[in-house]
Amino acid sequence: MTAAIARAAIGLVGTAALAAGLLAAPAASDAAPAGDGLVISEVYLNGGSSGAVYRNKYVQIANPTDTAVSVRGWSVQYRSATSTGRFSGVIDLGDHTIPAGGQLLVGGNSNGVAGAENPEPDVTSGIAFSGSAGGTLALVRSGGALSGEREAVLDDPALVDLVGYGTSTTYEGSGQAQGYSVRSALARDDDRTDTDDNAGDFSAHDPLPEACGEACDGDTSEPGEPQDATIAQIQGEGAESPLLGQPVRTRGVVTAVYPEGGFDGLYLQTEGTGGEVDLGEHLASDGVFVYSSSLAAQAEVGDHLEITGTVGEYYGLTQLVPRAGGWQVLDDPAQAVKPAEVEFPLSEAERESLESMIVAPANGFTVTDNYQTHQYGQIGLAAGDTPLAQPTDVARPGSPEYEALVLENAERAVSVDDGATVNFLTGVNREAPIPWLTPDNEIRVGARATVTEPMILDYRNDAWKLQPTTRLAAGDEEPLLVEDSTRPGEPADVGGDVRIATFNVLNYFTMLGEEYAAAGKGDCTYYADREGANLTVDSCANNGPRGAANRASFERQEAKIVAAIDRLDAAVVSLEEIENSAAFGEDRDTALRTLVEALNEHAGEQLWDFVPSPEEVPEDEDVIRTAFIYQPDEVELVGESVILEDAAFGNAREPLSQEFRPVGAGEDDDFLIIVNHFKSKGSGTGEDADQGDGQGSSNASRVRQAASLVAFAESEQQRADTELVFLTGDFNAYSKEDPVRVIEDAGYVNVPAEHGADPTYQFGGQMGSLDHVFASSAATERVTGADVWTINAEESIAREYSRFNQNVTQLYDTSPYRASDHNPALIGMSTSGESALGLSASAEPVRWPKGPVVEVSANGDARGAVVVKAGWLPVGIGYLSGGSARVSVLPVVLGPGRHTLEVHYLGGGGFDAEHVAVDAEVRAR
Repeated sequence: MTAAIARAAIGLVGTAALAAGLLAAPAASDAAPAGDGLVISEVYLNGGSSGAVYRNKYVQIANPTDTAVSVRGWSVQYRSATSTGRFSGVIDLGDHTIPAGGQLLVGGNSNGVAGAENPEPDVTSGIAFSGSAGGTLALVRSGGALSGEREAVLDDPALVDLVGYGTSTTYEGSGQAQGYSVRSALARDDDRTDTDDNAGDFSAHDPLPEACGEACDGDTSEPGEPQDATIAQIQGEGAESPLLGQPVRTRGVVTAVYPEGGFDGLYLQTEGTGGEVDLGEHLASDGVFVYSSSLAAQAEVGDHLEITGTVGEYYGLTQLVPRAGGWQVLDDPAQAVKPAEVEFPLSEAERESLESMIVAPANGFTVTDNYQTHQYGQIGLAAGDTPLAQPTDVARPGSPEYEALVLENAERAVSVDDGATVNFLTGVNREAPIPWLTPDNEIRVGARATVTEPMILDYRNDAWKLQPTTRLAAGDEEPLLVEDSTRPGEPADVGGDVRIATFNVLNYFTMLGEEYAAAGKGDCTYYADREGANLTVDSCANNGPRGAANRASFERQEAKIVAAIDRLDAAVVSLEEIENSAAFGEDRDTALRTLVEALNEHAGEQLWDFVPSPEEVPEDEDVIRTAFIYQPDEVELVGESVILEDAAFGNAREPLSQEFRPVGAGEDDDFLIIVNHFKSKGSGTGEDADQGDGQGSSNASRVRQAASLVAFAESEQQRADTELVFLTGDFNAYSKEDPVRVIEDAGYVNVPAEHGADPTYQFGGQMGSLDHVFASSAATERVTGADVWTINAEESIAREYSRFNQNVTQLYDTSPYRASDHNPALIGMSTSGESALGLSASAEPVRWPKGPVVEVSANGDARGAVVVKAGWLPVGIGYLSGGSARVSVLPVVLGPGRHTLEVHYLGGGGFDAEHVAVDAEVRAR
C-alpha cells in the first residue's frame, strides 16, 4: 500500500485507540436484536443544505436497555456507498457512559448555513456523511476502522450496529434504509426496535437531535495524564502519528487561522523551524493542524501557544484536538517561524515531512486542473512548464514508462486552495462570489502560475494542497499569480484545399427535458441554477434527452457551439454527441437540421448543409449519434452515407461513413470519412472491468470496436474506390492505448499526434487526446497540417452553458470558449491539383558509374528529411531546409539508362507526407 493510499484509509482515531472499558456491554451477537443493546437510532444526513431543518448532520446512539453502557474506546464509523475498503471516517466516542434509556448525540459536518443550530453534540466531528447517493454508518466497539465486503463487515466481532442507506452496498437485512431528505432524518420507531433489517427498521421522521449532556459524563477527552511532545514527535516519520489516540501537551507558533469556512482550526508550528530545509534529513514535520473553531476564533497568527489535547488522523491529516480549555497563550517570546524553502516536484515522503508547515515554493507551476475551481475554489498545479499528461497518452499502458509517468505526475502535482471547504454551488454559498475566477481571469489549463506568498502545505480530500494563511475570499489579494490571455483566437493554419474537423458537441439535444416531461414521455430530474431555474437534464426516464432542460438553456448552449463551428471553418465537420431524433419519434436528422439552420443564420448565408441519414439505419440505436455537416461550396457528396451495423457497437454509437469530393475536382480526389464514438471509459463489468492499467473500463469493447472499424473501413474503401480514407471522432481511448494501436497497426496514421498537436481532453487534472483523426497512408501524403483548437478542455467548466447562474459570479458568454468539454481537431488536405508543399524535383544527366544529384525544391518554410527511392530501395537521403535540398544518389547503384526515381518528403513527424517522381538519366561511359 502506498503512503497516499494508506493516508486515505486512516480514521480519526485509528487502531491505537484505547481498549474499551465496559460497564455492561452486551456481546455483538446480542447487541442488535430485540432492543437489548446500543443501536444507531437516528441519522440526519443533509445538515446545512438549502431547505435543511438543522445546520449540521448528526448520528444518534441510543441505549434501549435498562443498564448503563460505557462507550469508552468505541467509535462511529462511515464509508461511502460503494466502498469496500476501510471506513474512512472514524469518530472516537470519548469517555462517555450512556445511561439506561439515554442517547448520545454525535455531530457531523455541514453542507452550508441553512437550518437551525443543532443542540451542542456530546461528540463533535467534521466527518461528512453523504446525503445524496448513500453511505454506511457503523457503531463499533473499538477505534480500529472496519474494512472489507459487506459480509466481512457484518461478521466483524467489533460491530455493534450498522445502517446502510440510499445505494449503499453494505447494509443489514433485506435492503438499505430509504426516505432521508433535507427535511427528513432516518429513524427507528419509538421503541428503537432493531431487527437487523435496515429497510424495515428505518423510515423518514422529523429530525429530533437530543444531546445527553452531563448524564453521559460530558468529558470527551482521552483519559490519562498527557505527555509532553514536540510537534515533530506527534507527526512522526510516516503517514500516521505514532502517538495516535494519546493525550499530549505541545507548544508552537500559530502560522494560519481559519475560524470559519469549514476548516474550524489553525496551524501550529514549532518555534524557530522552517527556512532552509534539507529534505534528506528533515524526516518529521514541525507543523500540525489543531481542530478547534473556538480556539481559531481567539488566536492570531504569531501567537505562541501551549495546547493539551488528543492526537488524531482526519482522512490522512494528522491533527490535535484540544481538551475543553486545553490551551493558553504563552507570555515568553517565541523564536520566529520561517517559511520552508522548497521546490516541487516533491516525493510523498518529502511532503509528509512538511505536512502542515508553512512553505515558500521556489519554482514555477503550470495550471493543470481547473475543474473544481468554480465549486470549491481550488486550482490544480503541476510543477514545471507543462500540465500533467495522461500517462496512456504518451506511454503504453502498464509499461515501465507508464509507471514512471504516474509517479512523476504525483510528485509534480499540488493544488492551491482557498482555505475553506465551502461549496459555491449549494445553498446560500451560491450568493458568495467565487475566489480566483472572474469574467476577465481565465485560469486556463496550460497557463503559467507563480506562488507569491508563503502557504501551508496540507492534505485534504485525498490530495496535497497549498492553503493561504487565512480563508481567501473573492477580491482578496491572491497568493497565486496566474498568466492570463492564453486563449487561441483562431485555429492554426493547416494549409491545403480542404479542411476536415471532428467535434464532440456535448449532448446537443433539441428534445428538451421539460418538453419531454410535459409531453408525458417520462419524468426528468435536472441541474438548476441558484434561482431554481432548470439548466440541464440530470436524467430522464425511458432513455430520454440528455442536454438542455428548456429553450433558454438550449439557446445558450447552441450559441457557443455555433460560434465554435463557424470559426473552425472546416469544409467537413464530423460530429459526436448530437441527438438521434429518431429516438423521440421524429425524423432522425431533426437535431442535425436545427444545428445547420442555426449555423446558416449566424453566417447570414447558406454556407452549411448536413449529410442525410441513409435509408437503412440500425433498429436499436443510442439516443446520441454521429453525423456530418459540410460546406457545399467546398465539397460535394458522392453517394449516400453508410452506417456500420455490428454487435461490437452494441454499447456504443455505430460508425457513419460518407464519401466526399472537393468542388471542381475529379474522382481521384474523392475521400472517405468514417466518424466514430466508441464506448466510454466510465463503466464495464467482466472483461470490461477496469484492469488497473490506466485504460479505464470497457477497454475490451473498444478494442473490438477498433477491429470492426478497420474491417469496415477496408470494405468502404473498396466500395468507394478511393485510397484516401480518414477515421475521425471521439474514440474514448488515449493515444497509446490498445484501441489506437489496433488502428495504427492497420496502417493508419494519427495525424494530430504526428504533428505534435495539443491534447483534446482534460480529466483528473491530466491532459490527453480521446479525439483523433487517423489517415490512410495515401491520405497521409495529402495532409498539409493539423491542429487541435484549444477552446474547451483548457477552460473552466464555470464558463459552460450548464453552469449559467450557478453562482452570483456570472461567467457564461456566447464566445466559443467552453462550448464543449472536448477540443475540436482539424487537419488540412491537398487535392491532386496542388502539391501540399509545392514539392518538385529534377536531376541533370550523369555518366556511369556516377550517381545522379537530385535537386529538390518546396515551399520556403518546408523542413524535414527527404529520401530518394528506386522502387522500394532507398538510394539517397537529404534534408530539406529553406525550400531546397540536394540529394546524391549512391554511385554504381543505378546502371546506364533512364530511371524513374521517387523523392519522398518525410516531414518533421517522420512519416511519408508527400512524394513526387523524377526522371534521371545515367549515360554510358
